[in-house]
Amino acid sequence: MSDSEQLIIEVDGKEIEAEKGSMLIQATDNADIYVPRFCYHKELSIAANCRMCLVEVEGAPKPLPACATPVTPGMKVHTKSDVAIKAQQGTMEFLLINHPLDCPICDQGGECELQDLAMGYGSGVSQFTEGKRVVPEKNIGSLIKTDMTRCIHCTRCVRFGEEIAGLKELGATGRGEHMEIGTYVEKAMESELSGNVIDVCPVGALTSKPYRYSARSWEMREAEGIAPHDFLGSNVNFHVKGQKVKRVVPRENPVINRVWLSDRDRFSYEGMNSVDRLLKPMAKNEGRWESVEWDTVLSNITDILGSKTAPEDLAALCSPSSTNEEFFLMQKLVRTLGSNNIDHRLRQIDFRGQNLESAAPLFPSLEEIEKADLVVLVGAYPRHEAPLLNLRIREAVSRGAKVIALESYSKKLNYDTILRKLVRPSEIVTFLEKILDCLRTENFGKLADDDEIVAHEINSANRPVVLTGMMVNQHPRRSEILSIIRDLCALSGASFGTQLEGANAVGAWTYGAVPHRNPGGKKIERPGEVFTEIVATPKRVYLLFGIDPILDCAKSSTIKKSLEEAKFVIAFSAFKNTCLEDVADIILPTALYAENEGSLVNGFGSLQAFEQAV
Repeated sequence: MSDSEQLIIEVDGKEIEAEKGSMLIQATDNADIYVPRFCYHKELSIAANCRMCLVEVEGAPKPLPACATPVTPGMKVHTKSDVAIKAQQGTMEFLLINHPLDCPICDQGGECELQDLAMGYGSGVSQFTEGKRVVPEKNIGSLIKTDMTRCIHCTRCVRFGEEIAGLKELGATGRGEHMEIGTYVEKAMESELSGNVIDVCPVGALTSKPYRYSARSWEMREAEGIAPHDFLGSNVNFHVKGQKVKRVVPRENPVINRVWLSDRDRFSYEGMNSVDRLLKPMAKNEGRWESVEWDTVLSNITDILGSKTAPEDLAALCSPSSTNEEFFLMQKLVRTLGSNNIDHRLRQIDFRGQNLESAAPLFPSLEEIEKADLVVLVGAYPRHEAPLLNLRIREAVSRGAKVIALESYSKKLNYDTILRKLVRPSEIVTFLEKILDCLRTENFGKLADDDEIVAHEINSANRPVVLTGMMVNQHPRRSEILSIIRDLCALSGASFGTQLEGANAVGAWTYGAVPHRNPGGKKIERPGEVFTEIVATPKRVYLLFGIDPILDCAKSSTIKKSLEEAKFVIAFSAFKNTCLEDVADIILPTALYAENEGSLVNGFGSLQAFEQAV
């Protein structure tokens, strides 16, 4: 930021710098001068409807809302003068007129913004003796509990839906005292980011249903973690009471997830307490499963792996969401036994181009996507595949970017596109070749055909980005598709990124959980078998780490048949699993993400460590 874009203002007798065009509350926050607020949120638009941030500005006839007052050169502001304090106290009195006195049973108690500010700006005696209003509870789904009598109409939740989630699910009906926040008709929230309204709500009107009445904020300790459900690696905090995770909340990271979290990252912790958790090693004895001691089962595994198993008869399949440490140790175990048959690409069936892929395939930065003027989605549905990536695409659209979606079936997007082309999976290669040919010849015809329109838009864009998704990863001609797209991007100067399966696919490549590269990306002279080859011919011994052979893998019928014919199948799993019980001989319990410690590498190449929470 250049000096020409900075202003000097005076706040409470202290000179501070403020960015030209910014609001007063942003300047005071940057200078660590606190101004009370409810409706203001740094990631949302300004509403200025709670009036809690009223401050005295010299020259103004009355107190002004700091969130909606632009800074001007030489401005003199008083946040703690009698005028400002009286205005803030008056606002607080109005906010408490209808608010219920139910702090002892409110889940927000102890971390409630209204509770905190009422202590500082509220009065012990109210001037109002009228009865308080009551708002009926609204059922908006299984994740969010509503107590709308507590609502102070800050509209943070409404603005979040419109501006961030992209779905206008909540809104206001009625006026004045009769105003209510809710859905227009009785319906559940459908957004994959819906849980964020719990965080943005400054009071106890919107709280977590799974967490309800289970703990108090002051009873819990906090541990840092990384969400394991997509390649972004969203930062989270686990709130733990005793040895049980009570809830998961976002940990601010401006580069990755900012202050947001997808619902699956927020609520999946409930699986840790499932009745299906596997807590002790299990071994099959004459067709029946029995609990065994660790020493016994590890001795048995040592005997199995050391008993004349030829290298080509040993293979390992790993979950792409495993940690770097787990990948490294598993590949070390397999390669110490002489085999290179290890893979994490469980839903990929085309491996012809694996030697041309980089040792650690990386994705464009979220900032680069946000600043793009054209985003081309090829077989990608980021709204469900990576919700916080989708959020950045929405922000690019709000800045004027265009979106083109090439997909095999119609899906509900939450931003406008200039072209949505349904392409059969069998025809996607031909369609992409036509686009590439148009770019090479710079012959866009009369823009009558969709391929000409796509080529023209890519050629005309200054900062185009091409993103592929799971449809491409699982396509039988994946190598050809990626090769064409790389040529297309090289010709047009577009950035390219392919969404990988799992939370740590880049870590799997980096730490050697592929059959053709050692840790660090060094190529192997005699590569092992890829996933499809591993499952095509039964091995003597299989090691399965963190996977369900039916739900997590392509060619599920083939892999089940090979596992059934194998001599030994040793599985590592956090849960009891019918499929594993059918095919495995030994199942070892593993820790889930909050119980584990280690590191992951996200799709942008950032190494992120996390600690054990429980």
